[in-house]
Order: sequence, then C-alpha cells, then structure tokens
Amino acid sequence: MNRIRALTAAALGAVLLVAAVSTAGASRTAARPTAMKPSMNIVQTAIAAGQFTTLVKLVKAAGLAGTLSGKGPFTVFAPTDAAFAKVPKKTLNALMNNKAQLRQVLLYHVTSGRVTAAKVVKLTSAPTLAGKSLAVSVRGGGVYLNRTTKVVQADVPATNGVIHVVNRVLIPPAS
Repeated sequence: MNRIRALTAAALGAVLLVAAVSTAGASRTAARPTAMKPSMNIVQTAIAAGQFTTLVKLVKAAGLAGTLSGKGPFTVFAPTDAAFAKVPKKTLNALMNNKAQLRQVLLYHVTSGRVTAAKVVKLTSAPTLAGKSLAVSVRGGGVYLNRTTKVVQADVPATNGVIHVVNRVLIPPAS
C-alpha cells in the first residue's frame, strides 16, 4: 500500500512538474507580441465588438454598410453606444428620417486610408469622406478630434482599415 502511495505521489509530482514547465513556456510565449492579421472588415469588427450597435444600425440605415465592408482602406472614428446615448433621441430620430443628413454625419467619422495612431498624432487635421476636415490635437497624452471628442481606444485592426474608438458623436460643421 505504501508503494502504491509513493508511485501515485511520484506520478502526481511529475504531472505537476510538466504542467509548471508548460505554463512557464506558455507565459514566455504569450509575453511576446504577435502581429495577428485581422480576419474581419470594419463592419464585421464593429458588430463583433458589441459596443457599436447603434453605429452599425445607423450605417445600415444610411446604406453605408456595403462601402465600409468593401476594399477600402478606411479609418473610422467609431462612437460607442455610450457616445450615442449622449445624443438626444430627437436628434437621432431626425437623422434616421433624413438619409442624406445621416450619411453626412456618418461619413464625417471616416477618412480614406489606413491612418494608424502613429500617423494620427502627427496630424493637425484629417479630411473626411463627408468633405469636411476633423481638427486633430494631442494633449495630456490623449488624442482629440474637434477639441472635445477623445480617442479612447486606437488601432482596432480590420481587413479593410482601422477603427479608433471615440467617446462622442462627431457632428459636421454647417456649410
């Protein structure tokens, strides 16, 4: 009986040693950054993120889902659902009822090309697909668009561009 206990303890010790070595190796591997290639386009990435349901709904209503799923590349400054919650319901309803105006607001969040954070911080303005430019500034370690909209997460990769998450909905200036 003692011999069985000793063999069981030895076997258990060997399993724990193998597990410890495997875990140590895995953590070393995990610590190394790996450049994963994105597998989803901008619209698919926004849907998968789960925090852009309002944006995706509006993109579809405006007829822009096909464009933002296309070849690109595009850079999207994407407002979260929390950002859209700050917009009065009356304003959102008015946009839903005016497709041309909705498209202008949404295209004001999109620039042509893959403009990563490393490039954004070097800009003072960024031309949008709405035909108007966004003012870009860096202060206090953060990137701001039009002085008040903050980029809260940068460089979310997509197959056809990049998404920068913002905390406010951008409204294009009146012509």
